[in-house]
Amino acid sequence: MIDWDLAISTGTRWARPGPQVSLAEARRTVAELRDLAADVQQPVYEVTGLSAAGDGSLGRVAVVDRPGWIRANVDGFRVVLEPLVDQLRERTQGASAPSRGASVISSVGSRVTGIQAGLILAYLSGRVLGQYELFLPPETSPVDGQQPGRLTLVAPNIVMIERELGVDSHDFRRWVCLHEETHRLQFTAVPWLRDYVQSQMTEFLLASELDPSAMLQRVRAAADAMAGAVRGGDGGSLIEAVVTPAQREIMDRLTSVMTLVEGHGDYVMDAVGPQVVPTVAEIREKFNSRRGSSGRIEQTLRRMLGIDLKMKQYAEGSRFVREVVGKAGMATFNKVWTSPETLPTKEEFADPQLWLDRVGSNS
Repeated sequence: MIDWDLAISTGTRWARPGPQVSLAEARRTVAELRDLAADVQQPVYEVTGLSAAGDGSLGRVAVVDRPGWIRANVDGFRVVLEPLVDQLRERTQGASAPSRGASVISSVGSRVTGIQAGLILAYLSGRVLGQYELFLPPETSPVDGQQPGRLTLVAPNIVMIERELGVDSHDFRRWVCLHEETHRLQFTAVPWLRDYVQSQMTEFLLASELDPSAMLQRVRAAADAMAGAVRGGDGGSLIEAVVTPAQREIMDRLTSVMTLVEGHGDYVMDAVGPQVVPTVAEIREKFNSRRGSSGRIEQTLRRMLGIDLKMKQYAEGSRFVREVVGKAGMATFNKVWTSPETLPTKEEFADPQLWLDRVGSNS
């Protein structure tokens, strides 16, 4: 399917170099980010009212450069795509042996997709500030008794953005860590959340239409989406263009949960207040301005890759959290973590009172 080794080599080759820093400054930055990831745990607990399950350990922190982020994400992709690979293997086991020409086409195709994946990862590696890695391969997963995920912070991107914005570096780094620590807490404090996301992603992959005619239609839809993005239209992302009808329903569920966790993270970043991040208002204002100031090429890529959709998730999810907490308090909002059935629907994100009527009023 995808030559992941080629994806890594392509991504690391095309990833733009990070900002110039001395070796001593790089070491200080890494050390500070590690310390801040631990320091913000208590403020996140206090704002959210959540706490990590078990012994309270939130697991490991990795501070990486751009190539390190690319390699980590390829490891995660391999884990996520394993069910689809197994399905393809089962389908081909009962079929006749492929011809030499088919084998060559398959090999070439995996290299092409490997290069494409690598170029996308190279682009994203210069923009991601951090993430909570849910899916780790067995050889890098924590030992029994520890949390399954890993918080990853991309040091060169954090330094780059704080310089571009002209904000206090210590405050900005703490602000970023607050968002990522919130994600880590979400998936360690809510027992069902990780398995739910993984099951939805697996179901999404297994709903793929793998016959050639269906795939051809998906490719044509992707081409149309790409053309719309280049023209500056409001068409969907490439992901939206290639999904099947069955996958679209699953994607709606995934979008709902990701809108919630992203919006919740954004809410916590700002809710901690100036006692934790003194310049939080300035950082938020400048960061939001930067989000909306990209050039034409950047805007096209963002639409094609669905990044604009992610930004909408931040805004819509954060608005939902603010309104529910403002009306009913954090304890009522935290009922959202009870089960998949208490997640907000698309209509409830647009009108949080609907969620309050359905879930928030239940004792």
